Amino acid sequence: MSASSKTAVVTGASSGIGAVYAERLAARGFDLILVARRADRLNALADKLSTTHGRKVQVVVADLAQEGDLARVEDVLRRDESVRLLVNNAGIARFRPFAQSTIEDSGSQIALNITALTRLALAVLPGFVARNEGTLINVASILAVHALPVSTVYSATKAYVLQFSRGLQQELATTGVKVQAVLPAATETEIWSDDSGVPLSALAKGTVMSAGDLVDAALAGLDQGEAVTWPSVGDVGLWNTFDAARVALVGATQTGTPAARYTKA
Repeated sequence: MSASSKTAVVTGASSGIGAVYAERLAARGFDLILVARRADRLNALADKLSTTHGRKVQVVVADLAQEGDLARVEDVLRRDESVRLLVNNAGIARFRPFAQSTIEDSGSQIALNITALTRLALAVLPGFVARNEGTLINVASILAVHALPVSTVYSATKAYVLQFSRGLQQELATTGVKVQAVLPAATETEIWSDDSGVPLSALAKGTVMSAGDLVDAALAGLDQGEAVTWPSVGDVGLWNTFDAARVALVGATQTGTPAARYTKA
């Protein structure tokens, strides 16, 4: 994938996965619009990338959990016809048992991981479809298919991201628009913090991937045409088997009658 006078928008761009996506996409020739809450980090990254890669880099300081800020970014996506790629990376995690959490914990995860991601996708996709060109990358998580005792809401939000992406892939299958879901395992980013409930130091050594390796693998998957990318999974047959079982399970529901085990006397 390459670009010429085309723009990539990256949310959550001030650090971690988002910052690496910004660097890699600038190296591929994209101009950039970087979105995050921290102006100092965004401006420093913008200066670095414009100097290193000679690309035009704009900064949009925004908290996507806030209505006014989210609306401003939506407006950029609708109006800027140079946008050809959106990385929906911004997200938040709060790892604790649901019964011990607060409504703020759940609300913040839903607002950023689901609502903002959905609205930004809706803001950009009509333009992509009209131009028959564009790429949407939604960053989910391996916890989209697995829940831990402390990840109930987070896993639910990432399951939404995966299924949302797969639905869009079917809707857009006959167009020139690509949608990729990326499912990282534990990655060395600031999502792991005391605020999240699980600091990075609590994760088992050898299980955490660097943000650079994660993004490089995800972009390689995109280049290879993958719809769903598992950056740390070596045996792609595991995913193929899982997905085939899903299709078979859904097919098995189409009987119109209760299963025998529910009707025995």
